[in-house]
Amino acid sequence: MVGPVLRSLWSSTRNSFSTSASSIAPKPYLLPPPASALARAFSAATAASDATSPSSALNPSRLRNVAVIAHVDHGKTTLMDRLLRQCGADIPHERAMDSISLERERGITIASKVTSIPWKEYELNMVDTPGHADFGGEVERVVGMVEGAILVVDAGEGPLAQTKFVLAKALKYGLRPILLLNKVDRPAVSEEMCNEVESLIFDLFANLGASEEQLDFPVLYASAKEGWASTTYTKDPPADARNMSRLLDAIISHVPPPTANLEAPFQMLVSMMERDFYLGRILTGRVSSGSIRVGDRVHGLRHKDSGVEKIEEGKVVKLMKKKGTHMALIDSAGAGDIVSMAGLGSPSIGHTVANVEIMSALPTVELDPPTISMTFGVNDSPLAGRDGTHLTGGKIGDRLSAEAETNLAINVLPGLSESYEVQGRGELQLGILIENMRREGFELSVSPPKVMYKTENGQKLEPIEEVTIEVNEEHVGLVMEALSHRRAEIVDMGPVPGSVDRTRLSLTCPSRGLVGYRSVFSSDTRGTGFMHRAFLTYEKYRGPLGNVRKGVLVSMGYGTITAYALMSLEPRGTLFVNPGMETYDGMIVGEHSRDTDLDVNPVRNKELTNVRAASKDENVKLAPPRLMTLEEAIGYVASDELIEVTPKAIRLRKKYMDVNKRKSMSKRQKE
Repeated sequence: MVGPVLRSLWSSTRNSFSTSASSIAPKPYLLPPPASALARAFSAATAASDATSPSSALNPSRLRNVAVIAHVDHGKTTLMDRLLRQCGADIPHERAMDSISLERERGITIASKVTSIPWKEYELNMVDTPGHADFGGEVERVVGMVEGAILVVDAGEGPLAQTKFVLAKALKYGLRPILLLNKVDRPAVSEEMCNEVESLIFDLFANLGASEEQLDFPVLYASAKEGWASTTYTKDPPADARNMSRLLDAIISHVPPPTANLEAPFQMLVSMMERDFYLGRILTGRVSSGSIRVGDRVHGLRHKDSGVEKIEEGKVVKLMKKKGTHMALIDSAGAGDIVSMAGLGSPSIGHTVANVEIMSALPTVELDPPTISMTFGVNDSPLAGRDGTHLTGGKIGDRLSAEAETNLAINVLPGLSESYEVQGRGELQLGILIENMRREGFELSVSPPKVMYKTENGQKLEPIEEVTIEVNEEHVGLVMEALSHRRAEIVDMGPVPGSVDRTRLSLTCPSRGLVGYRSVFSSDTRGTGFMHRAFLTYEKYRGPLGNVRKGVLVSMGYGTITAYALMSLEPRGTLFVNPGMETYDGMIVGEHSRDTDLDVNPVRNKELTNVRAASKDENVKLAPPRLMTLEEAIGYVASDELIEVTPKAIRLRKKYMDVNKRKSMSKRQKE
C-alpha cells in the first residue's frame, strides 16, 4: 500500500522540483529532492496508508460475527453464494465457499470457512459450517467465535436430526439464532406448512432449554437458489425486493456487536489452522481483546495439568483477512474481528496467541467424544507398492498427526507394528480422510470401524444415534425389518406432511448397527428414501446384532482374473471384480449367497485340447460386478477383514491371507 503512494508522491515532488530548478539553472539533468521533501513524502504516504488500512476502522460496533448453521442439504452454501454476490464479490463458480475438491465432487461441506463481506457501513464476518453429523467438530470449534447464527431450515422438510445438533451447540453458547425458512419457492410449500415448521422449531428451541430472549427469534422466508429473502411469506417477491437485503439488515439489527476491549493486551484463541508452503502455519481465530499489528512480538500458550505452558515466541510476519473469495493482507486488527496470522510454527487449534507479557490462556473449546475408531497400517499385500509413493509406517504416522492438528474431532493413537488407531465421529469423516490420503499417494491397509464403548458403574455403554428416515409406504416393512436386526428402536412414526404415500420414522439405533447400512438402505428403497443421523447419547449396551451380512468368496489363487473362472463363480453369489484384474491368496472377490465363506479360484484358465470348440472365450457373458466405493467398503468389511487402499484401487481382503491360518484362527474364536 505504501509503495504506490510513495512512487506517486516521489514523481510529483520530483516534477515540481525540476520545474523550479529549471527556472533557476537550466541543466539537462534532474537533482534529487532534498531530505526534507523525502521525509514529507514518506510521512504523507504512511498517513494515506493508515487512512485506508483497517486500523482506522477497528470500531467493534461496526462488526457482526455470524455462523450459518443447518442440516445437510438445506442450502447453507448456496445462501453464502448469494450473500457474497449481493455484497459485490466476484464468484468464480457455484458453491464458491467449497474450496476442497472433495466438497465440490460430493456436494457437501467438510470444513468450516470464514469470509468477510461489507454491508452498508458494517463488516460481516460470516462462517459457513458443515451440515453432516460426522463433521460436527467443525461446528463446535467455530460457534464460539460468533455472536449470532442464521439457522437455515428447509421449509418442506422441517427440522431434522442435525438441525437439533447444531442448534443445541448455538444455544449452549448463548447465541440468538435468526430462523431462515429456505426453499419456500417450491410448489409443495404453502404458508400453512411454513407455520407448522415454525411451530416445530419453536418446540425444538423449548426442548433444548432456550431462554426467553432466544425463543423470541426473528423469522425470514427465502429462496437461496433464486437469491432473495423476505420478512413475510411470499413465493414471488416484487422485482425490487428479489435480493438478500432483508436478511443482511436482519443480521445488523438482531446480532449484537462483539463486546471487545481495544485497550487490553492482545489475546486470540486459534479456531482454524492451515499450512502454506511459504508462510508456514496460518492461524485463524477471533481476537478476544486488544489489537495486533504486523511485526508485534507474540507467543503461543496452552493449558497443561500443571498450568499454562508457553509453546513458542515469535513475531507476526503477515496479517490476513478473507474478503469475499480472496485473502487480503492487512496491517492491523482489533478485538472482535476474525483474522489470520503467520509467524508462529508450533501453536495449533485450541491454543492461545497473546502479547509476550500475557501468561494467561483463553479457555479451550469442549468437543463431543469420538464414537468409532479404525486402525490404519502399512499395506502388506502381495500387490503393495505398485501404485503409491508413500508406503512406510513413518510417513503414514506423520500424515495422521498433521490431520489431528487441523481437525480436533480426530484422535490418533500409535498402535502395534507401524499401525495407528484413528478415532472419529463416523465412517464418512474417516472415509474422507482415507480418500484424501490415497489421492496424495498413500497406500494403506484399513481395519473395519469399531465402536468405542464406555464403562460406568460396571455397566457397558455404547453410542446411540438418533435416526430420521423418510420412505415410500411400500418400503416401510423392509426398512423396519433390516433395522430390527441392527437393534434399532422406533420412537415415532407418521405420514410426511405435504406428501402422499410417504412415511417418516424416528428411531434410536446403536452406532455399530448403522455402520454399512446406508448402501443397504439405498438399495432397499431403490434410491427414493432419505436417512439422516446424529449422535444422541451413550446408553446401555443393547446386545449382539442379528445377521446383517452374508459370507464372502475368497480367492486362493495369484494372478490375473479370467472370464472363464468367473463364469463358473457367478451362480455362487455377487462378484466384486472384473476379468483382467489382479488377485492374490486371501483377497475377497465377491459375496457368497450363503452365510459362510467359500474359497474359490478366480484365475483358472480353460484347458487347451486338440479338439476344436464351436464357442470361444470371447462369448462369455458376465453380469456387471458390484464395484465398491470407499464408503461402501468401510461399511461392508467384517472384523476378520481389511480394506487395501491404493491411489488406483480399493480391494477387500482377509486379515490372514493364508487359508490354513484363517481356519485355525476361526476355530480359536469359536473356542
